[in-house]
Amino acid sequence: MDTNKTERLTMTIEEAAEALGISRATAYLLANTGQIPVIRLGERRLVVPRAALLKMLENPAIPKDSIS
Repeated sequence: MDTNKTERLTMTIEEAAEALGISRATAYLLANTGQIPVIRLGERRLVVPRAALLKMLENPAIPKDSIS
C-alpha cells in the first residue's frame, strides 16, 4: 500500500459530473459556458481543477430571479 500517494489536482469532466450528480452532457455544457471551471490542455483535453470546483461550490451565485 502506497501511503505517499497524493490526490490529483484535477479531475476529468466525467469525474466532475459524477461528483456534482449531473450528466456528462450537462457537465460539458456547463464547462463550455464557463459555469464549471476548466483548464484546456492542448486542443481537446479539458480538466477541472479540484480547488476551483470546491471554491465554486462553497460560494454559489444565486440568480436574482430565483429569490422570492
